[in-house]
Amino acid sequence: MALDKSYLEYSHRSHGMDHDRYDWSMLTDRPKITWPDGKKLALWVNVPLQFFPLDQKGEPFKIQGGMTMPYPDLRHFSLRDYGNRVGIFRFLKAFDKYGVTPTFAMNTQLAKRNPYLLNTIKERGNEVMCHGMHMDALHYGGQDKQLETQLVQDSVNQLRELTEQNITGWLSPGRNESENTPELLAANGIEYFCDWVNDDMPYRFKTNKGNLWAMPLSNELDDAFIMLNNLHSEDSYAEQMIDACDFLLKEANHSGGRILSLNIHPWMLGQPHRIGALEQVLEYVMNQDVYSASASDILQAFTSQTTT
Repeated sequence: MALDKSYLEYSHRSHGMDHDRYDWSMLTDRPKITWPDGKKLALWVNVPLQFFPLDQKGEPFKIQGGMTMPYPDLRHFSLRDYGNRVGIFRFLKAFDKYGVTPTFAMNTQLAKRNPYLLNTIKERGNEVMCHGMHMDALHYGGQDKQLETQLVQDSVNQLRELTEQNITGWLSPGRNESENTPELLAANGIEYFCDWVNDDMPYRFKTNKGNLWAMPLSNELDDAFIMLNNLHSEDSYAEQMIDACDFLLKEANHSGGRILSLNIHPWMLGQPHRIGALEQVLEYVMNQDVYSASASDILQAFTSQTTT
């Protein structure tokens, strides 16, 4: 028996997307971007500074990097702490050695709990974006809206007070959102967020509270994704980053400026047997035609050429 015609009817069917969050466009059809000083490639090094609670509830799911053993999972808890006590300082030394401008995505709970780390970041003057309250405070579909509203407000406003910065960027814990998260971010003065990875360049994202910018932070070039999820070696990680750099530079020569976004965790690449791989990548990339800048500076350079 044939399906009823109504089965195939879909009110949002159209060319492009089936929603109005952003306009459909092909990357190859967009205006060419030129980074400051005529650079071809913008380097965005994003460092998540995270707090994983020892009594992680995992609601509605446990995210990668969290506790996996029965309570108390001291092995994983202390390894994450290692990143914030040891690994991060290897990162900072490498950034300064190679002239890299990092952006730090910080859990608000970590900023409260680790004043020595907060003060180190503040003294450097690098940009801080909000990485939610902590890594077990997830945003997810069906979440109580009032609960999430308070969570976003507390995360953003408390981090602004602690860092003494006007926080304008956001990265959700686990890169997970509810159907309300974009509206709540826009309502709390967030200008860009990094959860959507469906592009290589920023794009305007619509909410009923005003526009956001989606800043695609590549999950494929994430150190934990490559080494923890895909089980690739440190040498393979470095090779993939260098390959990405070379390809994006080649593409930029005929299609306009591109962004190389590296998301790196101090508990992962800050290990003594892995930091050399990061240094290899930074040395190679910074010897190319690269504009190293914070996420918001890269976005500002982009929007100055694409909006009126």
